[in-house]
Amino acid sequence: MRIAIYPGSFDPVTYAHLDIARRAARIFDRVIMAVFDRPQKRLLFSTEERLHLLRATTADLANVEAMSYHILTVEFAREVGACAIVRGLRAGSDFEAEFQMAQVNQTIDPEIEVVVLMAGRPFAHISSTAVREMASLGRDPVEFAPPVVVAALREKFAQRG
Repeated sequence: MRIAIYPGSFDPVTYAHLDIARRAARIFDRVIMAVFDRPQKRLLFSTEERLHLLRATTADLANVEAMSYHILTVEFAREVGACAIVRGLRAGSDFEAEFQMAQVNQTIDPEIEVVVLMAGRPFAHISSTAVREMASLGRDPVEFAPPVVVAALREKFAQRG
């Protein structure tokens, strides 16, 4: 079985993330959307909330699942028996950081491939940051995130006032 992990903070999951997950699911037998629970950035949603949103939005994808992890990504890939780490590129500006990360991961474990999928044209402009900002200013980002995510954003910002 060919297993891949698709790591990220997914704060929140967007249509761009789901596009990459669907395409990876056509290539690999099992895709684990791996939620890093200790990113060095401020998060809107907890790890549990992000896992819930991922599971809700990928329920139609039989070979996609969501798990969290707190170790190096390449070590998590090893732990679950993955042969690849999937990453998505939205724009050329993403390339430098992804290239450096791929080099680090391949140095740690050269047996785990890094597979980069280009975001589909309808999704290349979508980022979690833009979705959060739009929602924080009172606009539902319905064009960029699934309804369950939009509802969670609305609830989260209503709680904050």
